[in-house]
Amino acid sequence: MATQTTASCTGSTLLQPISEIINLPLDQVNFVAGQLFALLMAVWFRIYLHPSKTSPFIRHVVATLLGFYLALFCFGWYSLHFLVQSGLSYSVIVFAGLEHMHKYCFMVTLGYLILCQITRVYVFDYGMYSADFTGPMMVITQKITSLAFEIHDGLTKRDGQLTPSQKYLAIRRMPSLLEYLSYNCNFMGILAGPTCSYNDYMAFIEGTCYQPRHQENANGKENGKYKQSEPSPKYDVISKLCTCAISLAIYLSLCKLIPVEHSIDDDFVNSTPFHLQVIYLYLAMLALRPKYYFVWTLADAINNAAGFGFNGYNKDGSPRWDLISNLKILDIEFATSFKMFLDNWNIQTALWLKRVCYERCSINPTAATFLLSAMWHGVYPGYYLTFLTGIAMTMAARAVRHNIRPHFLVSDSYKCIYDVITWAWTQVAISYTVVPFVLLAVGPSLKFYRSWYFCLHLLCLLVVLALPVKSRRQQAKEQQDGLQKDGLQDNQTDHNSTDNNCNQKNKAT
Repeated sequence: MATQTTASCTGSTLLQPISEIINLPLDQVNFVAGQLFALLMAVWFRIYLHPSKTSPFIRHVVATLLGFYLALFCFGWYSLHFLVQSGLSYSVIVFAGLEHMHKYCFMVTLGYLILCQITRVYVFDYGMYSADFTGPMMVITQKITSLAFEIHDGLTKRDGQLTPSQKYLAIRRMPSLLEYLSYNCNFMGILAGPTCSYNDYMAFIEGTCYQPRHQENANGKENGKYKQSEPSPKYDVISKLCTCAISLAIYLSLCKLIPVEHSIDDDFVNSTPFHLQVIYLYLAMLALRPKYYFVWTLADAINNAAGFGFNGYNKDGSPRWDLISNLKILDIEFATSFKMFLDNWNIQTALWLKRVCYERCSINPTAATFLLSAMWHGVYPGYYLTFLTGIAMTMAARAVRHNIRPHFLVSDSYKCIYDVITWAWTQVAISYTVVPFVLLAVGPSLKFYRSWYFCLHLLCLLVVLALPVKSRRQQAKEQQDGLQKDGLQDNQTDHNSTDNNCNQKNKAT
């Protein structure tokens, strides 16, 4: 086992004895050790390389060099792919025309990522579901493509052509090579992200991230109103590290007791009642999610420890450190709709898909977004089965929400009943949808769906046919037309009242 673990790891073998003692793959041990080292460096970076003491140039250099060191430690020579991908994309950004630069950069960056994923999966070791060098490349792909679109928005479009969020994210000057590499490969996000906007990262490096931001909080006042001094991330970092410890303990305790693969075991399928199969699947997915909670929450804590992630203040004046948070655990576990689950799971990736694809695609943006998500995740067939199923689930959930939900809003008790039903449906639908994502291969995935008689696929099809719903673009257009119509009616009313006043004055005269 040790030999296989070593062979599958391309990074440092320094921690091989620890890997054998705790019986975990070496690449996973290297990943956790690298993140803990990054956490310590983040605290040092915030205290000793504070923007008030150090120039942005030094902060960029140190963040980049530490990022390269972590990449070499975890992935060895495979980390050169990070530089190749970043270098190719930067060449496109600099030398291609601004009008189409973002499209060329998108194709080159995503194409290089897919090429690396194909070689890793089908040339080297198909089925290895562990830490690998394409994981960081997925985050770098998000950053590069976002940067290209933001440069295009900032240098080729007027403010009137941009949405408020695009206007805030727009980049007004071309980044230098150092700034570009620091943004892509800094030590805080090189191993597990999360992705962030270039402007937010530059504000962190330059020390302006504590100034009032463009967003408004719930009471309509700008974030930063209560700012007296630079807020400390200490309590948020400690809270997130506690969440990491609990998540890791739950995952290590349950992942082998309730494996997803058991749901396609012939004896289990033949001897277990269907309702117990449903419950088992939900529990298996529930035991699997803490792995992601651990990785993403630890990454968020590292960025916060470095001083990155401040997002203004709450109503009570307490600081918020959720600017680049990647998930909201309670909102995930108690989600009452498919959309609510997706909006709180891998948040930064969802924002990337929205900004790069959904808001810019004119033909069926929902399907295009799911397809891009599948291509970005990798080349395992299970990913495509999951996201194709996700399209059907999203359309069905949208139809139910628009047609059935209004009938349950007449009272609090009805709404409570609706929330309980939709919570159970959402958890089962999510579990059903992501089984191929976990099993990876086509055969086991189809075997699972056959054991369930493709029941949720058929149910979604019936719902979509029976409860048609207009697309969001059509709804927005009709809403805009309605507002224009109301405006014309108001103008007509004003004209009529003015005419009546004139007639009365003439009669009086």
